[in-house]
Amino acid sequence: MGMGACDTMGRICASIGGMGPVESSFQSCLDAPHGGLLLALPALTANGLLQHEENIFQLPKGYYSLRHIFLLLAFMALARVKSIEDLRSHSPGEWGKLIGLDRIPEVRCMREKIALLAQDNRPEKWSGALCHDWINEKAEAEGNITFYIDGHVRIYHGSQTKLPRHYIAREKLCARATSDFWVNAADGQPFFYISKAVDPGLLQVMEFEIIPRLETEIKNLPNQPTENDLLNNEKLYRYQIISDREGYSPYFMHRMWKLRIAVTTYNKNIGEDWPLDDFKKVKEKLKSGEIVEVLVAEKQELREVLDHGKFVCNLLIREVRRIKNGRQISIISTNYVDDLTSIVIAMRDRWSQENYFSYMIRHFGLDKVIDYNLEDVTDTTKIINPMHRKIESEIKSLNSKKNRLLINNAKITLDKDIDTVRFEEKQKEKALLQEEISEIESLIKTRKLERKKIKKYTTVGELPEEYKFKKLNTQSKHFIDTIKMIAYRAETAMMNILKENIYPYKETKSPHTKDSIRSLLRAIYASSADLLVNKEHQTLTVKIHNLANASSNAVLRHLCEILTESETVYPGTNLRLIYKLVSD
Repeated sequence: MGMGACDTMGRICASIGGMGPVESSFQSCLDAPHGGLLLALPALTANGLLQHEENIFQLPKGYYSLRHIFLLLAFMALARVKSIEDLRSHSPGEWGKLIGLDRIPEVRCMREKIALLAQDNRPEKWSGALCHDWINEKAEAEGNITFYIDGHVRIYHGSQTKLPRHYIAREKLCARATSDFWVNAADGQPFFYISKAVDPGLLQVMEFEIIPRLETEIKNLPNQPTENDLLNNEKLYRYQIISDREGYSPYFMHRMWKLRIAVTTYNKNIGEDWPLDDFKKVKEKLKSGEIVEVLVAEKQELREVLDHGKFVCNLLIREVRRIKNGRQISIISTNYVDDLTSIVIAMRDRWSQENYFSYMIRHFGLDKVIDYNLEDVTDTTKIINPMHRKIESEIKSLNSKKNRLLINNAKITLDKDIDTVRFEEKQKEKALLQEEISEIESLIKTRKLERKKIKKYTTVGELPEEYKFKKLNTQSKHFIDTIKMIAYRAETAMMNILKENIYPYKETKSPHTKDSIRSLLRAIYASSADLLVNKEHQTLTVKIHNLANASSNAVLRHLCEILTESETVYPGTNLRLIYKLVSD
């Protein structure tokens, strides 16, 4: 029955009699590895780990329930077990203690369960329901919401399919990859993402997929401006979207403002620096709590909106500049309500999304391939013609070579003061270079003529057979990524508890950074714990083993008190969780 399996009758009934799933049944034990993960249970449930799943997912009768699978996957994410295969290096019986079973499923069983759960677009339905809840919570807390939108390129190292190549900025190279377009909150917490095997560009995805979905989510949210509010105040916006320079487009900003959506992004056409007299000092509060002074300035102008070179209208644009390291950073916005400092801070907070990607890649295995199944790409999907791209690459290479030769040619000077022999050698060298430059220029013209005959864009159905490709299966990936999003949000919630209740920030200096708090949480998750069951009082006491030093133990003790006050009941049982240190 597998290593650690001791519930013989339950497993026989589940496999032969078609009974199940079994209920979690905790037994008192000492030194349960990763017992500290149970401290994250209140945050996991509060962030929707076990919400909506019974209405969306189904599993055939068996030993493990949906609850067991979801809890195990969330615990794996927090424990930095980055793939299903990595479970092979962990004791199944010891992990089973965390979910109230004799052991956790083996790798093959887990893969089968995930494949079943990922059918019929169920992960997207689940993540959509969770996203709706998260946006509602944000709207209740903040009113007008700001959405941060950015693309993340996920590298594919396999050889099963020849995905289109993307430029990977963090790697400074081109590689086969897929593009994920994420929507996050100002603090970096994720709402949802859209995956694309073929990257149509951020503007296209925003306008035709992300904005329609946000429009659906925003309807009937609390604390939102009404139609009368919008009519009475022409500058009022419903919500704001912020993106990097890829989202720059006055025409896009004009179309979004028709929906009363404010757009803030970096300016592409910066022009000359503004006079320093235009700038003023303002105080800006960092996420750490530290207050710094920054130089900012603002101007408003009517900017021409063009559609394929045709004049559409004049759009009022706010251009905001801040000076950083002696350089002027230009921001443009159709947010006419918030003050100058708020726009600067909102744009600076865009880095929280970049930090989210970095942290998720490093700690949660965001780019991990979940399964190796492939799916067909729709024949009507538009893609850059590979033949056009090949000739374009050749032209770029030839231009680079020509420029190098021009530089070498310019370095050769025919000075009359040198001797005759040396003069003739230089003249001959210069003539050879000019001849080579002429040949390359002729070749560039030929290649450009060939490029004109080839369409820049084509569809997947029109591609020659050798260039056709399939995309990676997205459903299993979407399901696991949703679990990881919940785990990240739960860890962030615990970090905020520590920040607000245990690590109070001073106005001028932050004694503890987010990284140090998250590092402490990772140490807590990795700690062993004693599990003590009291059936009479219906409690499950989790006694966490001591950490590395007394100060960390003091923080952990306070955290245990706060979490115990939440009176969380372990899902599927009647056991109320009590958290303590083993030394208490």
